[in-house]
Amino acid sequence: MDELMRGRVYGADHDDPDPGPQPGHVYRELVGGPLDGLLLDVTGWTPRELAEGAALPSELASLGPGGRATYAPRADDPPRWDWKGDIR
Repeated sequence: MDELMRGRVYGADHDDPDPGPQPGHVYRELVGGPLDGLLLDVTGWTPRELAEGAALPSELASLGPGGRATYAPRADDPPRWDWKGDIR
């Protein structure tokens, strides 16, 4: 399953024939946690939003349905966002 998710964009439909990155979009790689290896489309995000990271809904989060996996930019490599934990 891990191999199937790598290179996929977070939120892409499972039956999407092209779930990978699209030209003209900006992405961040999610590292660790339940969304490891997915790409997050941050096209149009403000610098503040990019600096804060995101709490992303995930059925795979440790808290199950309704849970969110939190990710924040890596200090020395901002295009990679590290998992910080799960919240409800």
